Amino acid sequence: MRRTPYVTYALIAANVLVFLFTPGIADSVAGGSDLAQLCHLQAFMDHYAAVPRELIHHQMPQTVPTGQVGLGRNGPGCVVGPPGYDKSPALSVLTAMFLHGSWLHLLGNMLFLLIFGNNVEDRMGHIRYLLFYVVCGYAAGYGFALVNASSGDPLIGASGAIAGVLGAYLVLYPTARVWVLVPFLVFLPLRLPAWLVLGFWFVLQAVYSSGEGVSDAGTVAYAAHVVGFLAGMVLAWPLKRGTPPPPEPRGLLFGRQARPRHSW
Repeated sequence: MRRTPYVTYALIAANVLVFLFTPGIADSVAGGSDLAQLCHLQAFMDHYAAVPRELIHHQMPQTVPTGQVGLGRNGPGCVVGPPGYDKSPALSVLTAMFLHGSWLHLLGNMLFLLIFGNNVEDRMGHIRYLLFYVVCGYAAGYGFALVNASSGDPLIGASGAIAGVLGAYLVLYPTARVWVLVPFLVFLPLRLPAWLVLGFWFVLQAVYSSGEGVSDAGTVAYAAHVVGFLAGMVLAWPLKRGTPPPPEPRGLLFGRQARPRHSW
């Protein structure tokens, strides 16, 4: 690698820190939360997550979770009331990029960012890569909101921005080979070209975004993945000409085959 991927490392660190300091998140993912913690977490997410209805129509809710616990007709529950804050829908797209709902959600995203982000940052440079990441995240957030304009469900996660990184990697390094685990009776490690791995990933996201083949299409923002990926491809296309093959890491890290003459 020609440049140390400081921005990629910083993004990973920021996502992890935000996750750890999100109110109630550590206990909720460990299964030890009480109702008060869950109400606090819900209020925090509604405040800082991106909501399609707010992004497209600027329809701010009249009542939101307050973070307090109350007793209703059906027993204890989270209290709702008028929002005690002014929320910027446009800014919420940025804050939502650093929010995750579980360790699996967080670690899956960070793994993809670590694997593919370093070479894209190397090609773009630190500042341009950071701007690229944010733009892809915004494209994904607003793209998802456009096709779900009436939805009041909060949208969180770095997936849209990271999908942009994957799209850029496909454009810049289509023939680079990566190791993947292919299920065939057992998981077989195969070294396949990036265009096949990432192209297959994109097709799956596009199919899932239509609601086909999955039962949880409403809880995963597949459309955001599709839009982010396409945005990444478009933004990276001017850099395609003259892009050298990516330097290979020393040893084997999630797949790119080692070449001892290069350093990670």
